[in-house]
Amino acid sequence: MTTRAQQIEVPPSWPGSLPEYIAYITFEQLGKVPGEDFSYQSSRMGGRLDKGGIVLDFVFSNPPDLAVNVQGVYYHYETGVNTQARDMFARAQVEGAGVRLIFIDDDDLFRDPEYYCREALNYRDHSRMAGG
Repeated sequence: MTTRAQQIEVPPSWPGSLPEYIAYITFEQLGKVPGEDFSYQSSRMGGRLDKGGIVLDFVFSNPPDLAVNVQGVYYHYETGVNTQARDMFARAQVEGAGVRLIFIDDDDLFRDPEYYCREALNYRDHSRMAGG
């Protein structure tokens, strides 16, 4: 069964994945303004170019202490422990700087994007990383 979220067409200029686009437009629908309330694909500590660097999918300035990463279930949970360890390391780095990192699993975004994005904005993490 295909959900409404899976039927969304990603613009050709979109630099990310379908689940990230779903989260992006859902945050907009929830009243968040790109470039004002949040930024997309924010590099921290060197980003992808430096070892130990990370890229956060969404960094919020409103609220100011929140970041959200979209987790592809296959890549982040089914390909091995190293990916999960890297995600846990990213969470520790970001939270060490006073920012709460919430993960949203892509299958949750396909099922009910508004619920999971709203929950993330309220600092509630339902991802497999959080035991959800």
